[in-house]
Amino acid sequence: MINGNRMHMSSILSLIAKGLNAFVDKLRLNSIKKLSTIALALGVERTRTELLPFLTDTIYDEDEVLLALAEQLGNFTMLVGGPEYVHCLLPPLESLATVEETVVRDKAVESLRKISQEHSPVDLEVHFEPLVKRLASGDWFTSRTSACGLFSVCYPRVSSTVKAEIRQHFRTLCSDDTPMVRRAAASKLGEFAKVLELDYVKSDIISLFTALASDEQDSVRLLAVEACVSIASLLPQEDLETLVMPTLRQAAEDKSWRVRYMVADKFSELQKAVGPEITKNDLVPAFQNLLKDCEAEVRSAAAKKIKEFCENLPEDSRETIIMTHILSCVKELVSDTSQHVKSALASVIMGLSTILGKDNTVEHLLPLFLAQLKDECPEVRLNIISNLDCVNEVIGIRQLSQSLLPAIVELAEDAKWRVRLAIIEYMPLLAGQLGVEFFDEKLNTLCMAWLIDHVYAIREAATCNLMKLVEKFGAEWAQNTIVPKVLGMANDPNYLHRMTTLFCINSLSEACGQDITTKHMLPVVLKMSNDQVANVRFNVAKSLQKIGPVLDSNALQTEVKPVLEKLATDTDMDVKYFAQEAIRVLALA
Repeated sequence: MINGNRMHMSSILSLIAKGLNAFVDKLRLNSIKKLSTIALALGVERTRTELLPFLTDTIYDEDEVLLALAEQLGNFTMLVGGPEYVHCLLPPLESLATVEETVVRDKAVESLRKISQEHSPVDLEVHFEPLVKRLASGDWFTSRTSACGLFSVCYPRVSSTVKAEIRQHFRTLCSDDTPMVRRAAASKLGEFAKVLELDYVKSDIISLFTALASDEQDSVRLLAVEACVSIASLLPQEDLETLVMPTLRQAAEDKSWRVRYMVADKFSELQKAVGPEITKNDLVPAFQNLLKDCEAEVRSAAAKKIKEFCENLPEDSRETIIMTHILSCVKELVSDTSQHVKSALASVIMGLSTILGKDNTVEHLLPLFLAQLKDECPEVRLNIISNLDCVNEVIGIRQLSQSLLPAIVELAEDAKWRVRLAIIEYMPLLAGQLGVEFFDEKLNTLCMAWLIDHVYAIREAATCNLMKLVEKFGAEWAQNTIVPKVLGMANDPNYLHRMTTLFCINSLSEACGQDITTKHMLPVVLKMSNDQVANVRFNVAKSLQKIGPVLDSNALQTEVKPVLEKLATDTDMDVKYFAQEAIRVLALA
């Protein structure tokens, strides 16, 4: 029994200790977040001589505290006496740039990059550049990865001798034994290339790029692809074929799908960087291969780029290239086995109609649009519908209307409420393109059905949808078509549907104007003030407050005020509150 009590006491003490530690950590975090206040209180002299050394010596702490410290120090220049003394911030940030936690190191590097701009050229060589060298030659990979992000900010402002040393350090890190360091170097290769002189880009960067693009680790090779965009944009056109294209061709056919994915993802940027001639000769076949890749992720990334790629083709040969090389791949992707690929294609395929023109759209693209409108995947159908405006500009939407309607109905009744929500959001766009007659005949019933959906988000979106439709088709259309149906829901046995009537009136009153609101909507709202459900009654008060500005002063005084005064004495506290609030806002007291 005694042992049991001891164990129980030990558990309690352990919990107390954990609680105290958590409390202390919270205090430390709050202190770090208020570091600027502490520095202001100490003054610039004591901040430099006491606070910063203290922070440097006690750098080992919880990651959350260190992250906050790294961020704070980036904004400390004026608190240590201005740019003249900004180098005082380097020791604590150097320590933070070597810690194990990646987010802390990244934030420390971000702050170092920021304060580097506040160093004079002399201070940069005396204080900042030695820090970069120390990090680059550190024993732990953590410091070497941090160094990679600092070369580009100091290189442009140092002497040629120091520049040569910086280039040598970067070369060394690009061939580091640790993959994490090579990854960091590859991720900063393009950025570093941008600040180098062109001769060094050709002599140094290209060899590093080639080596990193052939690295044994695919995580390094894929980052080299990103650098390719920057490097290609720096080189003259005549050098691209010999210096960049062999490596890029290799990356587009890499054995790792992740590298091929990165090529597909960056394809439009690569296309702009290499120019029209290389695009025609090299990138078109490469793009075809990516669209036919064995991995769905690669095909999906390439499919997303189809429209952009086609837009950027040389104008004189654009249509020929698309019809000869790209369209056949697009036709295959329409019936791809992966729904992600089909969905990616559906999000851009409609844009091809503006590039290819009316005749080609009708003959070649229209069958593909119709096929995707019948696809079993809701996201595919939704993506087609969301981009209908592209086709409407070229061939008009009527040619799609027969296939469009079944697709819209299916999406409107989809079991997933998010799919239903998405189609509601596109309804005003569809209504504008299909016209009021088609809408009234085919889609009006759908819009009204959404008002009684069992999901609140759908009912709310349907209410907003009605307001946009009224703005598009006008108050007269609303009075004849929408308002009678909305007001009819005020007698629905389900109180949620009765509340939807009030929400609709709130949205429609301004669009419909004073006459319709006063003659048709206001009597219904006033009648609902006698509803048995308190939620309905307090929403009546809120509705009267909302539509009050639309009504004339006579209606407010003779009809609205008596009802609100009655609701202000209701037995339900919420009803009383909202009624009193409405009286105050409408100045009816």
